[in-house]
Amino acid sequence: MSSPASQAPVRPAWKSRLDAYWRLTRNDRPIGWLLLLWPTWWALWIASGGVPAPWTWFVFTAGVWLTRSAGCVINDYADRWLDPHVERTRGRPLATGEVSGREALVLFALLMLAAFALVLTLNRLTVLLSFVGLLLAATYPYLKRYTHLPQVYLGMSFGWAIPMAFAAVLGEIPPVGWLLYVANIVWSTAYDTWYAMVDREDDLKVGGKSTAILFGRLDLQIQGVLYALVFLALVLVGQRAGLGVPYRAGLGVALVLVAWEFWICRGRERAPCFRAFLHNHWVGMSVFAGIAAEFALRG
Repeated sequence: MSSPASQAPVRPAWKSRLDAYWRLTRNDRPIGWLLLLWPTWWALWIASGGVPAPWTWFVFTAGVWLTRSAGCVINDYADRWLDPHVERTRGRPLATGEVSGREALVLFALLMLAAFALVLTLNRLTVLLSFVGLLLAATYPYLKRYTHLPQVYLGMSFGWAIPMAFAAVLGEIPPVGWLLYVANIVWSTAYDTWYAMVDREDDLKVGGKSTAILFGRLDLQIQGVLYALVFLALVLVGQRAGLGVPYRAGLGVALVLVAWEFWICRGRERAPCFRAFLHNHWVGMSVFAGIAAEFALRG
């Protein structure tokens, strides 16, 4: 007599393949998409002086999803030598062999082509800036082999939608756009350092590099400096953009959320550091809520 387990329906191969691609693009974990989305919306709302045009909003929102998915693919392709040795990443499709390196490169190319097709509907400056974004996204994963600052480069790559958004709406990138970009670079460096603190011991064993390793036992102090710089830059953004009380209220909520992250990470344990990383979604959303409320109340 066959057991109930042996009578269970066999999953079609195409469904297993799609599931592997879904996990490779990290769409089973949308936190990365959200961390890109909020700064992009910060820029769109500030550049537009309120709600952006529907098509521009769609291009950038869909573009964030496509480029983040592509970034995850090329990151795992670059890290296929490292991921099998790291507890948190050894189950990823490239690390287990579910997806081949060639498949990953094809998927990366298709995702980036789809994003580029959307950008082609915008103005010339935005199209030109998209080539810089492609370069940043494609080269970021290799930085951890040569420098302890891949988190900074991540911020440069993740935040490139900010100058692109200003270019798409205004046809130029004003100083406030570059200031917002710098704020996002520092913020990305800070929240990705929480992430790097989760993997620090594994990275040390296999020769990986990160800000968590570079900062060492001064990690919490340097994190404090980084987050202070983030809020200083965002205050200056508010001044240049003429944002008032609603925006400052959003920053206040974000500041409380960051303080909670430091509290739970005071012992540097892996699980709280990972929670702090995930928690930055709420930080970004609070800043956006302040921006959106500012323009909504202006009528």
